[in-house]
Amino acid sequence: MNQRQPVRPADRHAFDAIIDARSPSEFALDHIPGAINCPVLDDEERRIVGTLYTQTGAFEARRVGGAMVAANLARHLREQFADRPASWKPLVYCWRGGMRSGSMVTWLRLVGWDARQLAGGYKSFRHHVVAQLEALCPQLKLRVVCGATGSAKTRVLHALAARGAQVLDLEGCASHKGSLLGALPDTPQPSQKRFETLIATVLEPFDLSRPVYVEGESVRIGSLSLPPPLVASMRAAPCVEIVAPAEARLAYLLRDYAYLGDDGQALAGRLEPLKQLQGGEAVRRWQQWAREGDLPSLFAELMAQHYDACYERSQARHFAGWPQRRRVEAPDLSAAGIGALADRILELTGK
Repeated sequence: MNQRQPVRPADRHAFDAIIDARSPSEFALDHIPGAINCPVLDDEERRIVGTLYTQTGAFEARRVGGAMVAANLARHLREQFADRPASWKPLVYCWRGGMRSGSMVTWLRLVGWDARQLAGGYKSFRHHVVAQLEALCPQLKLRVVCGATGSAKTRVLHALAARGAQVLDLEGCASHKGSLLGALPDTPQPSQKRFETLIATVLEPFDLSRPVYVEGESVRIGSLSLPPPLVASMRAAPCVEIVAPAEARLAYLLRDYAYLGDDGQALAGRLEPLKQLQGGEAVRRWQQWAREGDLPSLFAELMAQHYDACYERSQARHFAGWPQRRRVEAPDLSAAGIGALADRILELTGK
């Protein structure tokens, strides 16, 4: 790559490593996939420098901050970068491609490595993600996999992926199962920016001439919002509906949500918002079952009285292709049954 040409986000794959020079909290919020966090200032140091800049001016902030940067760079050279060969070619970025990444690139180049700075920093990468979503989503040949609660839709997506199909697992990106009880134990959801980065990263290598399978989601998964261009494409895409009997779906839910029985009091609290829709009497009964760990009774009534009651109406409202959907019968939602479902879906929709 020409040293005089600025490095853009699309060029990042040409490098041996991507180094995020921002603070740990900035990195946690979102970062370029595959990047390693080597801060030139950690969160507390960044706070100190910012306070000095406000209270005493730029010179004192740079004097104190420069010493911190030098110490951190020395530590990274001794530890993170100690075993890198002379041919190593890293790409470094900070928030806007300024002093933090610039100082690291200067020192890495002094050592002899062909280090480069990402033009515009993370901010330019964020613009790249938004542009990718806007450009790619309208071109996707989406196949929306629908089905009532407990139809094993996510597991079917995983089985499709195992068979070589292109799959966009939105719930995986969101770290959430998409329902009222969908929060995963000890797994916080990513930030909205991180969610969009993960989606764009999945889509980037897809062959746009082939189908992409996605679950029929609402516009939100937990606390996160689906990108509007993706929502528009999903709403216009053809649908495949998994049709499974209530008994099979209940058995699947009891396996898939078994961990909810570990804390009945917490589960009861998560049911509280349903009182506005289902009334206090029903929800109090469900909360009692939750506290007692009676998940079979709880899930059976939730399916029948809450989820199933509005399922078809909501699908018809959200998906233009719902009336023409293809239906796939699923009498068995065991691992073998889910594999057979995936095979049948591929037969119906093409690989």
